Amino acid sequence: MRILIASHTYIVDLNCEKLRALAKLEPGIEVTVVVPKKWQPGGVQNRIIETEYRDEGAFKIVPISNFSQNHQGLLTFGADLISLFQKFRPQIIHVEQGSRGLAYTQMIILNQLLGLKAKNVFFTWWNLPYELKLPIALLEKYNLNHSHGIISGNQDGADILRQRGYEGEIKVLPQLGVDETLFTPQPQPELAAKLGISQNEFVVGFVGRFVPEKGLLTLLKALVNIKDKSWKLLLLGRGELREEILKIATENNIQEKLIILESVPHDEVASYINLMNTLVLPSETTYKFKTLTAVGWKEQFGHVLIEAMACKVPVIGSDSGEIPHVIGDAGLIFPEGDDQALDNCLSQLIEKPDLADNLGEKGYQKAMEKYTNKAVAQQQYEFYQLIIDN
Repeated sequence: MRILIASHTYIVDLNCEKLRALAKLEPGIEVTVVVPKKWQPGGVQNRIIETEYRDEGAFKIVPISNFSQNHQGLLTFGADLISLFQKFRPQIIHVEQGSRGLAYTQMIILNQLLGLKAKNVFFTWWNLPYELKLPIALLEKYNLNHSHGIISGNQDGADILRQRGYEGEIKVLPQLGVDETLFTPQPQPELAAKLGISQNEFVVGFVGRFVPEKGLLTLLKALVNIKDKSWKLLLLGRGELREEILKIATENNIQEKLIILESVPHDEVASYINLMNTLVLPSETTYKFKTLTAVGWKEQFGHVLIEAMACKVPVIGSDSGEIPHVIGDAGLIFPEGDDQALDNCLSQLIEKPDLADNLGEKGYQKAMEKYTNKAVAQQQYEFYQLIIDN
C-alpha cells in the first residue's frame, strides 16, 4: 500500500514515530510524508523552520514548496507536488489539515487530474458545532463530497461531521500515539529529592498551558479544600495564570506545597510524570475564542493523559470534550469546573492506595492496547484497508 500523508505536524521529527511504525507494519507498505518547506509554528517558537528531505526506505519525508507559512487552513503546495504524485502514485492521500483545508482541496483535484484513483482521507480535531459562510461552506462541501474516509481525533468531531451530512466511513483515532519506550514506569528518587518531595507526600501533577480553559484555577481550589492533607502540586508549563496561581497559593498558605517548572524538554517530561501520584487534566469548555469559521474550544484529546497512563500514573480528568472517552474506566472523571467533585477524586486516591494502583494498571493496559504509536498505526492501517476495499 502506497500512502501519502500531508501535514505541517510532521516538521517535528518526534511526531513522525507513528508514521514510521506504520511503514514497518507489513512488507509493501510505503509511507511518504509531505511537509511544507518552510513553516513558522508561532507561540514560543518565533522562527521559521526549514524542513529537510529524509529517506528511510519505506518511510520518507519530502519537503514541498508552500504558500502560507503559519496558517494550516490556508496552507497550499507548489508545482513540485505534481511530480511527487506522478512518481509515487499513492493509493491513499491523507491530509491532516481539517475539513476546510485548501491543501486537501488541492490534492483532491490533483488526484482527479492525474488519474491516480487514490482514496481521499482527511484528519480533523474540531469538536464544536460551527456555521460556515460562502465561499468556505462550498469549500468544505466539496471536500466532504470527495472524501472516502475521515479520521477524527475525538468522538464529538465525528458526531459533528455526521450532523453536517457526511455518510462515509469515520474512524475516531488520535493524530499521534505515545512513545512507550520514553513514557514508561520508572521511579525517580533522585529527582524527587532534588525538588524537595518526600516519600509520604502525594504528588498531584499537571502538564500544559497555564490558561483559564485548562482548569488550573479549579484544580487549585480543590487542593485548597484539602490543604490539610499531605500533598504537593507539581506544575509543568507556562502561561498567563502563573502570577495568579502564586497569589492564590500565598493567600491560602500553600506556597510551600507548590512546585512550578516552566521549561522542561519533551524528552524529560516522562521523568517528571513518574514523580506524580496522579496527573490531573481539569480542562473547561469556553466560548470566548473566535475564528473566521467557529467559536469556542473544548478539550480535543488530552495527549498528556495517555503519556501518564503509559507511566502507570492514575489520571483524573474533567468531562470536557474527549477526556471522558480517553480515560473511560481507567481513571476518575468529574464535572468540569466543579472543585468539590475534584477534591473528592483527589481524596479518594490519597486515602485509597489500592484504588490508585488499580487505576494506574488499568490506564497502562489501555495505553499499551490503544495508544502506543504502533497501536495507533495499526488502527490507521486497518482503516485504510477498509476504505480501499469499499
